[in-house]
Amino acid sequence: MKRIHCLNAISKYGTDLLTGGYELTEQMDGADGVLVRSAAMHDMELPDSLLAIARAGAGVNNIPLDKCAEKGIVVFNTPGANANGVKELVLASLILASRDVIGGIQWCQSIKDDPNIAKAVEKGKKAFAGCEIRGKKLGVIGLGAIGVEVANAAAALGMTVYGYDPFISVNGAWMLSRDVKHIMTADDIYKECDYITLHVPLLDSTRGMISASVLQEMKDGVVVLNFSRDVLVDEDAMAEALNSGKVKKYITDFPNPKSANMAGAVVIPHLGASTEESEDNCAKMAVKEIMDYLENGNIRNSVNYPNCDMGVCRAVCRLTVLHRNIPNMIGQITAVLAAEGINISDMTNKSKDKFAYTMVDLEQKAAEEALERIRSIDGVLRVRAM
Repeated sequence: MKRIHCLNAISKYGTDLLTGGYELTEQMDGADGVLVRSAAMHDMELPDSLLAIARAGAGVNNIPLDKCAEKGIVVFNTPGANANGVKELVLASLILASRDVIGGIQWCQSIKDDPNIAKAVEKGKKAFAGCEIRGKKLGVIGLGAIGVEVANAAAALGMTVYGYDPFISVNGAWMLSRDVKHIMTADDIYKECDYITLHVPLLDSTRGMISASVLQEMKDGVVVLNFSRDVLVDEDAMAEALNSGKVKKYITDFPNPKSANMAGAVVIPHLGASTEESEDNCAKMAVKEIMDYLENGNIRNSVNYPNCDMGVCRAVCRLTVLHRNIPNMIGQITAVLAAEGINISDMTNKSKDKFAYTMVDLEQKAAEEALERIRSIDGVLRVRAM
């Protein structure tokens, strides 16, 4: 029986997928897998039994990735499962930034007791009129699952869309509408676009990417939308740009003491993926990933180990080895199997930065002594036989 611990409330549409070979446990100790959304795990003691963590969402800043990799714990996320929910909120935000809907609603509330409110709004509505987004230039920085959907939807609404992502995946490129102009440098977006929306992960290279100097490159009256991470933007510089009129509106999905008190900012309470559909989709994807790994050893959408998939295990035994990405690992593993007279029917090896993963299908079951010899190889972090 495989044991799964939920650190947060996980949609039953996900947990209901767990078959009879699984049970939910209230304790992390002894758990084979963990499902998590936003719970902070950096200070948690991770039990030796733990094989995998699946984050029902895209961001994994709450999970100690290096610590998990060193312990042979594979961390998954669910890219794209919440993309539609975020896309819809970005589109709504484009409208909110263009037409002062929020200001108009607040003004109507302020005069709601005026018996002549109908006449008053006809005289005063021009202060909130704004402009249309059709024909305007939108720059999408980051063409992952969400960025591609935003770019395609905005193009369909008649915007001229520029997309920038030096690391766009093959799948992302195939999904991108031909109406989206693929830009080779973000500087062109900063200089040309009326609206700029951020859809990049938080990395050392992206932290504070919207700096004072970058803001100065932008067109006067630009609108900046941030649905990725608050720290991608230098918020002191953004506050100055808003005060000066350089930036017309800053829309962020990440309230903090600076953004919540920033004049000219529209601050949304982190609603990007907070739809029933997104939470259900993320939960289902996370559960499927963790089950496939525990049952078949397959890794899909891991953030600390390479993706590696050999399908459903139909061999007598499937051996999986999480190890450091160093020379002669495969040779040492296969040498142990050869010494035991075990024939290999299929094998694959993938690497990602400092870590690697080897899957081996065997024509006979490996004895525990052979597994221990593989575990003793310098650089091996975890060995499983299924």
